[in-house]
Amino acid sequence: TNFNGVPVGRLARINDDSNVDQNFLTGSGVNAVINSIVVQTDQKILIGGVFTNYNGAGRNAIARLLPDGTLDSSFNPGSGPDNAVYAVTLGSNGRIYVGGSFTTFNGVTRPGLVALTSAGAVDTTFNTGSGVAGKVFSVAVQPDGKVIVGGDFTVVNNVSRAGVARLNADGTLDNTFLAGQSGADSAVRAVVVQGDGKIVIGGSFLTVNGAPRSGLARLNADGTLDATFLGSGVVADAVVLAVVA
Repeated sequence: TNFNGVPVGRLARINDDSNVDQNFLTGSGVNAVINSIVVQTDQKILIGGVFTNYNGAGRNAIARLLPDGTLDSSFNPGSGPDNAVYAVTLGSNGRIYVGGSFTTFNGVTRPGLVALTSAGAVDTTFNTGSGVAGKVFSVAVQPDGKVIVGGDFTVVNNVSRAGVARLNADGTLDNTFLAGQSGADSAVRAVVVQGDGKIVIGGSFLTVNGAPRSGLARLNADGTLDATFLGSGVVADAVVLAVVA
């Protein structure tokens, strides 16, 4: 709630000299934790978490800010999700992907993952069926529009998928990804797609597809383990929460 002695409402923008940007007008900010921040190409800012308001205005777990930090009233998620948001990711054509521990978003059933329009409404062209049976901590979008999710789950749309899964651009499960593989033995907290199409995952797992991989692993484009990456499998002695490629 403060940065370098300056009171902030859990969100601040920092200048190059490390001081708080006083021109970023968040007011009282949010009333609880922010888990995810993403900046759009137009410099608007999406935030997701467990808050219920932004600068006094009702916004449940997700909001969009103008570049100056004030609330973007053109983004209206309605009642929002019924539980926490852990990940917000941008897709193509203005689509916004939101992952979390919710089961509904603005009254529409979307367990664990929902796609929104640029205005904040549920994008009904992206339908995950019975959805993710658990928490989604990370979402990554491939250039072809397919969506990879990582989290604490073992089932996606009634199909066994442990910790990581890939969905088609319409939300249906991509059955070619991780087919016949056991997945991660514990939560996947971070997912990133490399330029060559391989996928790096981080989390609290100790094995991936039955092979030792402590906290970090790389998958081939079909979900099989990339044995050329971290062959020893001994990497981290604690949970890996973020990966950048």
